[in-house]
Amino acid sequence: MRIEIWSDVVCPWCYIGKRRLEKALVDFPHEVEVVWRSFQLDPGAPQEATESVAEHLGRKYGGGPEAGRRMVDRVEAIAAEEGLLFRHHASVRANTLDAHRLLHLARRHGLQGELKEALLAAYFTQTENVADHEVLRKIAAGVGLDPVEVDTTLASEAFRDEVYADIEQAQAFGASGVPFYVVEGRYGVSGAQPTEVFAQVLERAWADLHPKLDLVGGDDVCGPDGCAI
Repeated sequence: MRIEIWSDVVCPWCYIGKRRLEKALVDFPHEVEVVWRSFQLDPGAPQEATESVAEHLGRKYGGGPEAGRRMVDRVEAIAAEEGLLFRHHASVRANTLDAHRLLHLARRHGLQGELKEALLAAYFTQTENVADHEVLRKIAAGVGLDPVEVDTTLASEAFRDEVYADIEQAQAFGASGVPFYVVEGRYGVSGAQPTEVFAQVLERAWADLHPKLDLVGGDDVCGPDGCAI
């Protein structure tokens, strides 16, 4: 079964939702392929860090840095419930286009899941600037990507069209934010839903893919032990 997930590597709910889905998958007895799709929450963010997340949130939604810090406090508390120790107060506003391009490269080599986790951890728990190419090189090398291929990708426009195609597909699905999950191209799930919700969607999707027959009768048949007479 296939799950496509649109998310951004600077989205706290995307990391929280990732953990909740993973918990649901622990008890799901069937094979699942997870594909990470690109989405940019803040495509206008700079390559070089100029402000903290709290400062940006306070400016964007009003209330100044103090209001932004309260928003960060709330999401850090929820993340902790999922075993994630965010240091989001120290996170910086960062552009994620190049990180998404590397995620497409990683998928080609079967390392997309590893790179996604590493990028999220780097941003939320290690407070790294995931727009910085040196940081991206270190993270990519850490999951086993070839450094030369990573450098070539970062120095070019490679996978830019794939990133934008993912974003356009999300918009076509009606997704205005992330995380956004599509299970087997049939079920859409918006937001970091509780683990129980993910479990229900997985079971329903599997049942739809493998319907059981409604058996009528049962008498007047022949079997390995003979025929009922």
